[in-house]
Amino acid sequence: MNRVFNVETRAESTSQSSEQPARTSVLRVSFANPNGTTIIDNKYHTAPIKIAKAFPLDGQLGVIVMDVSPGLLDGDRYELEWTSGPDSHALITNQSYMKVHPSMPYGGSSMRQTFCLEENAIVEHMPEAMMLYKNAAFHNDAQVRLKSGSVWMQADVLCPGRTLRGEKFDYRCFRNELAVHYGDELIFSQRQRIEPAKQVITAPGCWEDMTHSATFFLFSDRVSRIHLEQLQAKLDSFEAPAGHSVIAGVSMTYRHGLSVMAASTAAWPLQQLMRELWSTARAGLLGKPPLRFLQG
Repeated sequence: MNRVFNVETRAESTSQSSEQPARTSVLRVSFANPNGTTIIDNKYHTAPIKIAKAFPLDGQLGVIVMDVSPGLLDGDRYELEWTSGPDSHALITNQSYMKVHPSMPYGGSSMRQTFCLEENAIVEHMPEAMMLYKNAAFHNDAQVRLKSGSVWMQADVLCPGRTLRGEKFDYRCFRNELAVHYGDELIFSQRQRIEPAKQVITAPGCWEDMTHSATFFLFSDRVSRIHLEQLQAKLDSFEAPAGHSVIAGVSMTYRHGLSVMAASTAAWPLQQLMRELWSTARAGLLGKPPLRFLQG
């Protein structure tokens, strides 16, 4: 179903010296809808990231991103570019947790993703949780550009470390940025910086007793207060599993968007909540049923 791909794979250095220049790995994918079915129109990648699988989902296309390395090592930089043509509809996910490994004192790793959506294009970005190992330093940056009728939604979960190994907020620094443009207008911008050793993580208004956090974003000029009420109803009816508490809230953004923030004491309750919010948004905004193959 997919056209011929332009693919180039390049071996990357595995040296961990902080004096080495950053190792950049690239993935560029474009989606098109030439006859009512979304396909991959073009693709380019360099190791260790690539598209592992693409599969049809009743008119939309699902793609799974594979990282054939152990995860992001010190000095790694991932750049992913997603371009969605008019009326295309793509689901983007990955194979497993994104693991961010320790870095040297002045080192770190980063990932930058750009999503460019043409008229009436839809992108559902539903990656697995992010895991920050002890002494990790990571900068995560996402840029979204929307046009009339397009829809972008994303759910993500952040883990404080390998908690079963006793790691909890032992990473050095996490910077997280998201900017959303509608046409030429910046309609949303968020910047987050967490440095556990310099902050009182358990302070009121911070994490308090929580350890894991999650966000769900929905941006489109189709968004209205009806969708806010639908997501709020889902939050109100969500039952936290025994032994874990979940707190969450939803709000309208400045323009054309909804934002949900949630926290818990484990990743999997938040993953379940994100799936339910995603299903609610699909039904309310897109008129589509849940995608059961990702429903746990």
